[in-house]
Amino acid sequence: MVTQSTNGGNQELFEKMPVNKALASLAIPTIISQLITLIYNLADAYFVGRTGNSYMIAAVSLVYPVFSMTAALANLFGVGGGSLISRLLGSKQEEQAKKVCAFSFYSAIAVSIVFSLIGFVFLNPLLQLLGASSDTITYAREYMLLVVVLGTTPTVLSATMAHLLRSVGFAKQASFGLSMGAVLNIILDPLFMFVILPAGQEVTGAALATMLSNLIATLYFLITLFCMRGKTSLCISLRTGLPETQNQKLVLSVGLPSALTVLFYDIANLFLNALMAGYGDYQLAALGIVLKAERIPLNTGIGLCQGMMPLVAYNYSSGNTKRMRSVISRARIAGLIVSAISILFYETFSDNIIRIFISTSSGSAADTLKTVAFGITFLRFRCLAAPFAFMNFHITYTLQAMGDGKNTLLLAALRQCVFYIPIMYIMNFVFGSLGLLWTQIIAEIITLFIAFYTFEKRLHTSK
Repeated sequence: MVTQSTNGGNQELFEKMPVNKALASLAIPTIISQLITLIYNLADAYFVGRTGNSYMIAAVSLVYPVFSMTAALANLFGVGGGSLISRLLGSKQEEQAKKVCAFSFYSAIAVSIVFSLIGFVFLNPLLQLLGASSDTITYAREYMLLVVVLGTTPTVLSATMAHLLRSVGFAKQASFGLSMGAVLNIILDPLFMFVILPAGQEVTGAALATMLSNLIATLYFLITLFCMRGKTSLCISLRTGLPETQNQKLVLSVGLPSALTVLFYDIANLFLNALMAGYGDYQLAALGIVLKAERIPLNTGIGLCQGMMPLVAYNYSSGNTKRMRSVISRARIAGLIVSAISILFYETFSDNIIRIFISTSSGSAADTLKTVAFGITFLRFRCLAAPFAFMNFHITYTLQAMGDGKNTLLLAALRQCVFYIPIMYIMNFVFGSLGLLWTQIIAEIITLFIAFYTFEKRLHTSK
């Protein structure tokens, strides 16, 4: 059995607590941290938008998809390791769970360092590939050096440790750490941008705030894990040794598809940015705002799925199929309700939402109003994909919880590489910039048919 001394008293949550209560206890803190983290990700765009400088906004928008790739790196060993830890606890293999935790922790550090080095070596070619113009490249270079090259390791490590904490039921601690980093960024952004650094250095100030807030969040998680040593199955001591070879492979079999799911999504947005850049900096700045604003329902859905995941993984491994199916069903209903509400909200308040991210009272008013006009149109199109995107994420996270990396990878590749990117080019050629906006909903719907078939087939073969 998973004892209180090992699993922190969370056995009841996984096995006996009413499904709605158990799901809420894991999902609500995770959703809150996702939304606060979203605000922190939006903080840079918001405060840079206060300058009224469309070139600064476009520069931050260009780098954002690269920065988002850190989530893929965190998923590699955070989701892969966390999912396996929950399954190991469900099958009462506590010592292997400890070894998997340490393996995931140090592997996350290694891959984040490699990513930073690649970003540094190929900095200028990458920015040009992203579509940086002569007006935006200087700002984009400053932002990428601090946020990506220097900031990747603390960003990846804090997110990875949050996944590991959730895997044993400590969603509140995971939520607090991520939320603390987000709140710090919101506080530090205006301080660095408008007080400490001189005018013209606002992008540098935003980047410094982001990097420092992630570093402080990482320190919190390290202290939390240190205080929990011996009380949970979480362990980062090198003395635990490596997990069994089979378990190392299982971490990667789920973590790699999970990472590629996020990576493919960000790569698709790189293509989207590059194509939109061909229509001008105003359109690119507007798209950058929309890609951030639309993440409210997306992050809510992801938070719900991340909260669901440990429950599904644990009960799948322990053989409690009835409880597992109930968790999956309740999470699906909740996510679709959120998606429907978000569409109504965006369609009704698109003008107000876009104006949050760019000031019309500073800089060039004419340029700003052009960006706002494009942003309103873009947001009203893009938000329609919310329920289909949620369902695809819901199925993906469920398959990951069950250790099904093969189908997760297949769906990720189909969704972005086979459908989204090719359709993007076709729609751009035929319908122009508006065609680019319709691409997501078309790709999500096509993928969902395949995903739902795969999902149902996998459920029928579960324990």
